[in-house]
Amino acid sequence: MHILEIARHILAALCLLGGASLVLAGASGVVRLPDFYTRLHAAGVTDTLGTLLVLLGLILLSGLTLLSAKLALVGLFLFLTSPASTHAIANAAHKAGLKPRLGTWRSEPEAKEDKGA
Repeated sequence: MHILEIARHILAALCLLGGASLVLAGASGVVRLPDFYTRLHAAGVTDTLGTLLVLLGLILLSGLTLLSAKLALVGLFLFLTSPASTHAIANAAHKAGLKPRLGTWRSEPEAKEDKGA
């Protein structure tokens, strides 16, 4: 195997692992964060970059083929539409009257300890 091909596979693996870890971090943010807007932010930011990294890794693995051109077009489409759709959802929620949660956020066990003391 040629050294450039080995480097291409290593770079593709790093992109795939980085993208997968970002998507998992976004999923964790959706589960753990307190209100709709922070959850939407976690999902929008991490899924856009995570998906683009996964697609870049797949492009590197496929080489210079028609498949890599199609993956690049999918990546361009996601890069343009994902932030716009996240903004549209947040704007619709704001116009519907959903208020953001303001102030400090504490987990339930911390709040119960403060009330009991």
